Amino acid sequence: MKRANMAPFQIAAHIAALIPLTLLIWDFWQGNLGPDIIREATLRTGKAALILLVASLACSPINIIFKFKPALKLRRPLGLYSFFYASIHFAIFIGVDYFFDFALIKDALLEKRYALAGLTAGIILLTLALTSTIGWQRRLKKNWKRLHKLVYIAAILAAVHFIWLVKQGVVEPWIWAFFIILLLLLRYKPIKQFVLSLNR
Repeated sequence: MKRANMAPFQIAAHIAALIPLTLLIWDFWQGNLGPDIIREATLRTGKAALILLVASLACSPINIIFKFKPALKLRRPLGLYSFFYASIHFAIFIGVDYFFDFALIKDALLEKRYALAGLTAGIILLTLALTSTIGWQRRLKKNWKRLHKLVYIAAILAAVHFIWLVKQGVVEPWIWAFFIILLLLLRYKPIKQFVLSLNR
């Protein structure tokens, strides 16, 4: 997408997507990440990935409900930003937290269910990011849409990862899970048709 063709809201979306990274770098530089820097950085990048993933899923419903077609142009970039933050999240986990000790990483994946859920979501996002280009759309044809419906599985797994990671009683991950389920329901044909009938 050429910068000259970007609408102001698209530029604003790109800037907003980079704010979490900018704040993370700034707070690290200023020493504002608290006593457990690794955990704070891991939580921030993971949350940014989840938020941007949900935002990318919301683009189609926004078009359906508000008939705002330009929102559709943000689905791919927001999804790629989500993958970007998920990649940083994973890099911190294996490179900083576990120092590339794959024996310990294997044990963590087997013993910690939240790690396994997060890894599975990350693999799905990697697959979708690699096949997000026009070239892959042409190669896969109808199968491309089928493949990219896995984004909802990735989103659900990301929410489950968040739920299992935090302490019991924390409400925030359940709120994100609710939004993901709501966005998934809006893809269900009867519900989608009902919403469309309200806009006629």
